[in-house]
Amino acid sequence: MAGTASKPKLRTFHATLVVTRTEEWCVEAETVDEARALLAAGQGYRCHIGDRVHLEVEKLDAAA
Repeated sequence: MAGTASKPKLRTFHATLVVTRTEEWCVEAETVDEARALLAAGQGYRCHIGDRVHLEVEKLDAAA
């Protein structure tokens, strides 16, 4: 009969992460300069979420 080794009980941990992504943003404009100005002013919309380029664990807490 095979031994019944008990597996360790898994716990849930909650983490606060700082994530840096590269994103693609789109904006409607007549010129490149106008597009840069609009994007710098927060206009436009995200076209593609992009790739995660950096991740840092800021805080890690064990669940109650």
